Amino acid sequence: MSKFNKDKEKATPQVSTASLPDIVFMLLFFFMVSTVMREVDLKVKMEPPEATEIKKLENKNLVNYIYIGTPLETKIFGTSPRIQLNDAFANVKDVQPYIIGKREEVNEAEIPLLTTSLKVDGDTEMGIVTDVKQELREVQALKISYSTREKVVKQ
Repeated sequence: MSKFNKDKEKATPQVSTASLPDIVFMLLFFFMVSTVMREVDLKVKMEPPEATEIKKLENKNLVNYIYIGTPLETKIFGTSPRIQLNDAFANVKDVQPYIIGKREEVNEAEIPLLTTSLKVDGDTEMGIVTDVKQELREVQALKISYSTREKVVKQ
């Protein structure tokens, strides 16, 4: 016969980790779906002007962005407004090859739908913006939008 010891305290059972991989993968998928990757690292100051009449762009895949503003690193690049195309500073003459390159990346049927969005800092003078618009006009990029933020009207 065997002896049963009832004097010993019962140990608490360990926590089951069988569902732990399911929880980890569920969190992983949640963060993968909800995270938005930034396409461009801004090197210019961006405080867009406020506007009351705003319309959102529908197909953002067909939008080319041109950033204009004062460089964030003023000790290196100075305080005069600069143009940023993708992740690098550019001159006014670099706008045409940039637009032509963007046109080559899309289907031929979508070329008339391409929009150039100018994201200009509110403190930037219009001289450099006018120069960029002239370059866009020469390359027949006539669909231009200005990016702004919505003005909050107090009542």
